[in-house]
Amino acid sequence: METTQNMAMSTDRTFDSFDSVGAVFQHRVDSFPENVCIREKDFGIWNEYTWADWGEYAQLIGYGLHALGLQRGDIVSIASEINKEWLFTDLATICIGGICNGVYPTDASSQVEYLINDSGTKFYFVEDEEQLDKVLTVRERTPSIEKIIVFDMEGLQELNDSMCLSVDELYELGRAHREKHPHLWAQEIAQAQSGDTMILTYTSGTTGPPKGAMITHRNVLFMMSCTQDCFRVNNSDRILGFLPLAHVAGRMLYTFLVIESRAIVHLVESLETVAQDTAEIEPTVHFAVPRVWEKQYSSVSIMIKEATPLGRWAYRIAMLVGAKRAGYQKHAQTVPFHLEFLFRLLDLLVLGNVKRLLGISKSRWLATAAAPISPDLIEWYWALGNPMYELYGQTECTGIATCNLEDDHRIGSVGKAASGVQIELSERNEILIQSPGVIKGYWNLPEKTADSIRQGWLYSGDIGRIDSEGFVYVVDRINDIIITAGGKNITPSEIENQLKFSPYITDAIVVGDRRPYLTCLIMIDQDNVALHAQEYSILFTNYTSLCRTSEVVELIGEEIERVNSKFAQVETIKKFRLIDQLLSPEDEELTPTQKLKRKVVNEKYASLIEEMYA
Repeated sequence: METTQNMAMSTDRTFDSFDSVGAVFQHRVDSFPENVCIREKDFGIWNEYTWADWGEYAQLIGYGLHALGLQRGDIVSIASEINKEWLFTDLATICIGGICNGVYPTDASSQVEYLINDSGTKFYFVEDEEQLDKVLTVRERTPSIEKIIVFDMEGLQELNDSMCLSVDELYELGRAHREKHPHLWAQEIAQAQSGDTMILTYTSGTTGPPKGAMITHRNVLFMMSCTQDCFRVNNSDRILGFLPLAHVAGRMLYTFLVIESRAIVHLVESLETVAQDTAEIEPTVHFAVPRVWEKQYSSVSIMIKEATPLGRWAYRIAMLVGAKRAGYQKHAQTVPFHLEFLFRLLDLLVLGNVKRLLGISKSRWLATAAAPISPDLIEWYWALGNPMYELYGQTECTGIATCNLEDDHRIGSVGKAASGVQIELSERNEILIQSPGVIKGYWNLPEKTADSIRQGWLYSGDIGRIDSEGFVYVVDRINDIIITAGGKNITPSEIENQLKFSPYITDAIVVGDRRPYLTCLIMIDQDNVALHAQEYSILFTNYTSLCRTSEVVELIGEEIERVNSKFAQVETIKKFRLIDQLLSPEDEELTPTQKLKRKVVNEKYASLIEEMYA
């Protein structure tokens, strides 16, 4: 087996010698009660919450759950967009001895039913009336649920259901229970063992039904330390919270990294205000999934296209200078004085405006993970003057396995093994991960656990390679590798990443396994293609009609030919079709983290695919 050299040989780490996350959290509450740790935007106003506030609300919810009958190891699920109540309930459950499970608010009722029954959820928290309706629809088929708690009672004033109560009622119940049992909170925190399961995180379900990853205190304590080694966040940093907390990345960044670093997390008002909130907050450290970065690049590309000739010229010159400057930085070389001076001038006149528009002008670094990303896109951010570092990890290793660092990075790779992590390649070049972050297994799925975790090594399902310096490169998912009818092995993600770099393409699925040539299904970027249509007086009424215009098909065809020029003949796209339905996370084709489910897309659009091979 080929092995990376990990950046630190420690393999059993905890934070400040604590054995549980609850103990670390309570230490923060006791040590920094007046310090602000959460800011949440509500009706345009940023409201502040201190460590004492977080500790108090968590205690009240925890005591309330205990009064309702929660026992150690019971499952508490939360179906909500990101908000302070999510954070309060999360730590309440962890500290009082329960297991906290996140449910994506975009999940349909059938998915909610599956998650509740698979996990055996006993207490179910919902954000609002919409989420409440989903669970009430299926509650006759979810016998494990005992109570449903609602965060936002707007529109539910007349609710009269013995199974339901508001979070405010739970607070009062917890306050009364605390008066009777004042030492219960500390006692429950003290009972926690490092190997106890503390959260369930369900996988995206790209290859089958979601599986509940059992994440322990030890896993999270290790990842808190590991994440800090990679990100080097401090208590003066601002983090923007907008990713779903049901995902391991959102949980690590907005909950556990905040506890570890004491940075302030800023929770957005809604998913529709993310761009505006980012520009307001200007986070100093900023992580997002590739689709967010692709959308930013697309918006700037269209803005520049609509600029004056002088503006386009100035942007082009500024980016050329920025790219040349980044070339020195990427190799840890001193930037020549004249080049640095010229960049600073152009940054003041041109690039600074772009970065302020995107909300990244104060960011020390940007980070990306969770899906493949085009190296060209990373290069673009470097040229802007904002270094971007790609990471790699999975739910099954509680987050990070490899990372590019400020002083040790290589664009195109996902970095070297993180501190305390070992990476090896199997005989078929599958990436294997060993670290204290590797989960104890899948909930109620011993056979799946045994298949994925063998002798302490996590079999990632990703094909990779490791260079002579230890940098890891993710080639593709094992199940996604295309073998053409001619026997050629092709990694579709590389082609798809180049396609998604186009401002007119949101996503792409390359098809061609056991086929004579490659074809592709394309999702267009609605906003940018609509602007193009308006500019050239192309008539359309909705998304479907936009996709079916000959001019849009021709536009996407030109983008595909641009990408084809970068690949060998056997790797070029010969035919394509546009998916003319506007997809959202509620649709079965997309995961809640906005990744296309290749298998579902191939099955749902089978007739469209066959048409390209007719």
